[in-house]
Amino acid sequence: MRSFEEEILEVESSAAQEGDQVTRAPVVTVMGHVDHGKTTLLDAIRHSRVAEREAGGITQHIGAYSVEINNSPGHEAFTLMRARGARVTDIVVLVVAADDGVMPQTREAIDHAKAANVPLIVAINKIDKANANPERVKTELSELGLTPEDWGGHTVTVEVSAKKQTNLELLLEMILLVTELGELKANPKRGAFGSVLEAKIDRGRGPIATILVKDGTLRIGDNFIAGSIVGKVRALIDDRGNKQEEAGPSSPIEVLGLTGLPQPGDTFQVVADASKARQISMLRQNQAKQKSLGEKGGRLTLESLQQQIDEGETKELPIIVKADVQGSAEVLADALGKLGDERVKVRLISSGAGAINEGDIVFAAASNAVIIGFNVRPDRNAAAMAEREEIDIRLHRIIYDVTDEIKKAMAGLLEPTVKEIQVGAAEVREVFKVPKFGAAAGCLVTEGKITRAGGIQARLLRDHVVIHEGRIGSLRRFKDDVGEVKNGLDCGIAFERYADIKAGDIIEVFTQEKVAATV
Repeated sequence: MRSFEEEILEVESSAAQEGDQVTRAPVVTVMGHVDHGKTTLLDAIRHSRVAEREAGGITQHIGAYSVEINNSPGHEAFTLMRARGARVTDIVVLVVAADDGVMPQTREAIDHAKAANVPLIVAINKIDKANANPERVKTELSELGLTPEDWGGHTVTVEVSAKKQTNLELLLEMILLVTELGELKANPKRGAFGSVLEAKIDRGRGPIATILVKDGTLRIGDNFIAGSIVGKVRALIDDRGNKQEEAGPSSPIEVLGLTGLPQPGDTFQVVADASKARQISMLRQNQAKQKSLGEKGGRLTLESLQQQIDEGETKELPIIVKADVQGSAEVLADALGKLGDERVKVRLISSGAGAINEGDIVFAAASNAVIIGFNVRPDRNAAAMAEREEIDIRLHRIIYDVTDEIKKAMAGLLEPTVKEIQVGAAEVREVFKVPKFGAAAGCLVTEGKITRAGGIQARLLRDHVVIHEGRIGSLRRFKDDVGEVKNGLDCGIAFERYADIKAGDIIEVFTQEKVAATV
């Protein structure tokens, strides 16, 4: 039985006649490391698009836009959309600078494109530079499983210079060639349907959403619903800042006339009747409320793994690994890859060095993955986001413990987990030499309280990597020994039998309690 919402939306789309289908332009997302030339490449493509508008040249057929949100690399935005089930792009162009090679964000972009199952073309940029080395880039890509076609692999690579406009035609031809295989179709006669790419409040113009029209044509005056937000199109502004009367398939366009802010990845759909749009909006708001009140949202956790295997829901356990150093990440990735049986396969979707950040949480939400942290911690924003998104983060300091926990989860023998309760944190401002402890830290308490009470443990973090765990040997306020120091106050802290402390380090104090593994 169809829901009321599905019925309404089906009525809207029933106007789509097979005969009205036309070939639509591919939507291209440009990704890559900072300063590798994403924006220059896009500007070059856009420039040639305008120049060729009369000539009806090749760029006319490409709806290129970059997922650059607030100057962030855009991977988070791209992945947030995937987390909400929105397939926004037909192809990813990965820009790699020929003088710099594969960098951390390049790897990240590759992981995201693979996880989203989107075809990928590599633009090896800046070949005009004296120290350009495209062959090295190809070697590094091969090591990541992207073997170039001219080396006998399946990855299309094009050597370009966005600055000198070298080989741009070839890149565009390759984009069209790869996307022709997908036989992209759309019906410009139907009401517009698409995805929200980003949304913001503009002080002068109110809520604005940048949307991608996947199918149909969006016109001024159309009633629409974006996620649970309703609106009526007041104005349409294209990627060059020009006002438009309408936007067809594969167009990114700014829409004015919303009553609130939708989320990236929300569905955008024109609804002929404004009252129907409001009914759907109410329905979706209630569904969102119910979900936040008691549902787990179907998130995969190690506790729920066994039950999901038994119910036949889970065939794989997606895992993201973050470790203190790349070597540990590789060893862990290798060890985890060997786990699994005929019922469930461990799938490593990403591994890297450094703190667990917001990008990892977004990736885990999109891929329904569990995050394993080895000798690292989530940064503050990531921890808050993980709680909100209900992502299972497992933190360990011994590789055997990680593999053992995963094995037990798969066998349904997960033991009571030790839950950590954060008591407080302090930032080290300066370090003093002291006779009894070797070194003491002059600190400012930034969260909760610092205490030496029984059962309290402490750890030292440097760039979110765990340097030491132990106990506090001395806690002082001015020259007095004290039992605790509250948030916002200065204090002196010394560890028992540990003295390698530096300004900028963070000291966390916490307690641990056992929590029964619930399914």
